Amino acid sequence: MHSFWPIIPFFWSLFWVAIVALAITARRKGWWGPRHAHAPASPTAEAERILAERYARGEMSEDEYFEKVSVLKGWTS
Repeated sequence: MHSFWPIIPFFWSLFWVAIVALAITARRKGWWGPRHAHAPASPTAEAERILAERYARGEMSEDEYFEKVSVLKGWTS
């Protein structure tokens, strides 16, 4: 009678390779993994980001930064 024990580890390895390949494919195609909600950005989001970067670099004072952000957002003083 022939024993199948040398073949079982081969198929077990093949099974795990298939699982990993499936996981990689699912991740790349977006079937699995973190979902990023694509919320619509405000029309002034890019300008606000630029102002924040300039403020962080010290190119404008705190008062100037808040004044420009309030103008962008339409706030009244």
